[in-house]
Amino acid sequence: MEDKRNIQIIEWEHLDKKKFYVFGVAMTMMIRVSVYPFTLIRTRLQVQKGKSLYHGTFDAFIKILRADGVSGLYRGFLVNTFTLISGQCYVTTYELTRKFVADYSQSNTVKSLVAGGSASLVAQSITVPIDVVSQHLMMQRKGEKMGRFQVRGNPEGHGIIAFGQTKDIIRQILRADGLRGFYRGYVASLLTYIPNSAVWWPFYHFYAEQLSHLCPKECPHIVFQAISGPLAAATASILTNPMDVIRTRVQVEGKSSIILTFRQLMAEEGPWGLMKGLSARIISATPSTIVIVVGYESLKKLSLRPELVDSRHW
Repeated sequence: MEDKRNIQIIEWEHLDKKKFYVFGVAMTMMIRVSVYPFTLIRTRLQVQKGKSLYHGTFDAFIKILRADGVSGLYRGFLVNTFTLISGQCYVTTYELTRKFVADYSQSNTVKSLVAGGSASLVAQSITVPIDVVSQHLMMQRKGEKMGRFQVRGNPEGHGIIAFGQTKDIIRQILRADGLRGFYRGYVASLLTYIPNSAVWWPFYHFYAEQLSHLCPKECPHIVFQAISGPLAAATASILTNPMDVIRTRVQVEGKSSIILTFRQLMAEEGPWGLMKGLSARIISATPSTIVIVVGYESLKKLSLRPELVDSRHW
């Protein structure tokens, strides 16, 4: 008899692709709306010098809310929604790579490691230009700036003004750096997100398997999958946060060297500077990862081909 504690992974060939993409876009959009404020806060914390503006995640949240209102927590959000494209490319690459690697290895760790890294490589190639623009928009504050560029006119970011700000930032990037400016920090992004993704998936499956043996047989798989996601995210965040700080500074401050940025950060703020924004990153990752894991696993179950539904235990 099949042990219900054994987690059955739904692979690419088991999915109804139409359902998978339609449900996937809707799920990703809901997640982005819920966690974007903490993405903005993390970016500002990583860019500021020392504690010149904010003393921590919640201090930043309160100050931004008081100064700019709720809209201030969503600066650059409209631009950032274009990463929905890279998100779909990510999951497609991940699933297809797992299928490809399965021909050479049946180890779930190996499949997850290679697929996660490959998916991040593809996604970052699409995401970096969007990130560069949205991060500069995140840096806009009433009457002042935190990054290299300052948008002109009304900084409120309402209606058509939001798109006007985006065009203004794009023009300034083009004038200052040319087309290469949209890929500033590309190498730093790869060095951040490829390891992050490559580490997250094996740890996610590892934690899920361990919890499945600790929980009663009657416990639904989705429960310990929901717990495993944030644990894996916290592990990956701690391991990759130093490179994430450097990446953000390279992209926002216009620096051209990862090594020089690292040396400057160490000289100004010491080793603790490499951990800036970590709490905001984990705070934003925890609810988002729970939603992502529950949503993604549910998405795959909803997208399962009809003839396979009855053969699975959840």
